Amino acid sequence: MAVIAVVDYDMGNLHSVCKGLEKAGATPLVTYCSQELAKADAIVLPGVGAFDPAVQHLRSRGLEQPIKDAIASGKPFLGICLGLQILFESSAEGTLPGLGIVPGKVRRFRSEPGMTIPHMGWNQLQLNQPKNLLWEHLPIDPWVYFVHSYYVEPTNPQVLAATVTHGGQSFTAAIAHENLMAVQFHPEKSSNVGLQILSNFVAQVREKVFA
Repeated sequence: MAVIAVVDYDMGNLHSVCKGLEKAGATPLVTYCSQELAKADAIVLPGVGAFDPAVQHLRSRGLEQPIKDAIASGKPFLGICLGLQILFESSAEGTLPGLGIVPGKVRRFRSEPGMTIPHMGWNQLQLNQPKNLLWEHLPIDPWVYFVHSYYVEPTNPQVLAATVTHGGQSFTAAIAHENLMAVQFHPEKSSNVGLQILSNFVAQVREKVFA
């Protein structure tokens, strides 16, 4: 069974993520040990909270370089919510540099009449990469669950895997490039659609591990 390291840096909803991965058929391993990250078949970086504390905690635990090394090695990687945002170069939420793995910035939603901030609740994805394996077996315009006030703006539009509209603004809901995948929404809170997305990720991990 595929072992998926769930990065513990005091900023993630680890229990829900682990339960989701277990239901998807994987063995989750909660860890902040760089050696265990290197040994795992894949890595999930969850996150709930603010940008600066997140990158501070990652760096204080010596996790920045192991994460970069794992992604560079081709290991399957999935970022969730704040775990997507800290992959970028900087954020309007803070002053510290992000990990800089994905070129681009994190921006705050613009206030508009009738638009709630944070964006909280269910919304529909528009899939920009319909052939991406992460989206296999999903319904058309699937509903997923969001909780956030900031969104990522990648420099390279080709990494856009899905978008969503909130108020009058369309923003990045997911990115994907080779082994790196990351989503703004919470698959572990997105019912059957979220479980299918996690199952698709686990299937990719198994294919790589047992090929």
